[in-house]
Amino acid sequence: MNRIRSTLTELKETLALALPIMAGQLGQMLMGLADTVMISRVGTVPLAAAALGNTLASVLMVSGIGLLTAVAVQVSHAHGARDGRASGDSLRHGLLISAALGLLVILAGAAGWLLLPRLGQDDEVVAALAPYLTAVLPSLVLVFAATALKNFSEAQSSPWVPFWITFGGVVLNVVLNWVLIFGHAGFPELGLLGAGIATFLSRLAIALGLFAYVWGAARFASSRPRAWLLPPCARQLAAQFRLGLPVAVQLLVEVGAFGAASLLIGSLGAGPLAAHQVAITVAATIFMLPLGLGMATTVRIGQVLGAREAGRVRRIGFGALGAVTAFMMASALFLLAAAPSIARLFTPDPEVIRLAIPLLIVAGWFQLVDGIQVVSIGALRGLKDVRVPAWIAFSAYWLAALPIGWLLGFPLGLGATGVWIGLAIGLAAAAAGLTVRFWKKSTQAGTCQTSDLQALSPTQSGRGEMADAQA
Repeated sequence: MNRIRSTLTELKETLALALPIMAGQLGQMLMGLADTVMISRVGTVPLAAAALGNTLASVLMVSGIGLLTAVAVQVSHAHGARDGRASGDSLRHGLLISAALGLLVILAGAAGWLLLPRLGQDDEVVAALAPYLTAVLPSLVLVFAATALKNFSEAQSSPWVPFWITFGGVVLNVVLNWVLIFGHAGFPELGLLGAGIATFLSRLAIALGLFAYVWGAARFASSRPRAWLLPPCARQLAAQFRLGLPVAVQLLVEVGAFGAASLLIGSLGAGPLAAHQVAITVAATIFMLPLGLGMATTVRIGQVLGAREAGRVRRIGFGALGAVTAFMMASALFLLAAAPSIARLFTPDPEVIRLAIPLLIVAGWFQLVDGIQVVSIGALRGLKDVRVPAWIAFSAYWLAALPIGWLLGFPLGLGATGVWIGLAIGLAAAAAGLTVRFWKKSTQAGTCQTSDLQALSPTQSGRGEMADAQA
């Protein structure tokens, strides 16, 4: 009974941190949702182009978000250890990484667009995509900077202001979509380009708002960066890359698998691709809630390790897993029951609606394992266990999900539905492997003595340098 009570106490604290993070993640996703709903009114080809563009941008975006996870992990450990200087060092180097990486992904995105015709994508869709990417790709620099700032704040248990800033950006995006896509308030009708410009301006507003908050709030007076004019610290950059790079690889493996699925479905034509965009937008929107819980779990586990309280790790992790299981079961039932109505909200095209319904039903089945895998991997990141999870993700998605999806979708003739069934199998495999991994690592953490915690919580007071990620 005491164990259950203590687990519920930990869950209450995790949810208090997770709720604004969930809302903020959902707000970010709603930008894409607003684009999808509004672009669908322009036509099927623009909607299919948005599907390709968002897939390409997402693959590039997660590389930076993964690297910048190091900021959340390092700052949460430093905050638990009450080491403000280490927190500031982590943010400063995270912003430097954001700027450099942003330039690289713009070039990579342009190259990716040039390759799309050779990957079997419809020429009309590829041509419609070009103006959208000219606005969306530069906005990724802003996403990276905002991610570093948001991670810095949330890792110190200050998630509400980032949420409200993000919410304001979402509202701005919807208004700008209405103005620029359809040509209201004296502006020309820009269609898909208008959606891209609206996304860029909204992300700019979010990044500036987060910057002003971090540099103006008194609560960060002891932890924000102080030494902007000093050259970057090679050891700190190396530590962030050692911690963040496996996370980036893991995210690229997962998002890349969904991107490859989009390419497979895109080869079937604009209709199946538009249906895929509807289904993936709905599934990804729901996914933001367990993703926020996973991020909060990362922070809480990092904080207790920084405070040398490793005995709480298992209670935090499995409390979050229990909560996400209950929520995702409810969301799965919702998708199974409401698939036709949801599809009609996105598009008036009867063919796209017909194709989207079975995809939404499959998404309902994998919601449960999707939530479990993202919370498990969040808990492992809090333990700085990032390399093995990357291998688990690679095996689940690229050795199971995509081959099975291709087999079901093409040789066996199930089309887009077969590809989605393959993705569901990959998510189930990832959830199983990651949950077992957390069981093992949390057991190790719980049996560590306080004197042995340096391997798990290596904040070096006064120097701001973090040790290597756990193997």
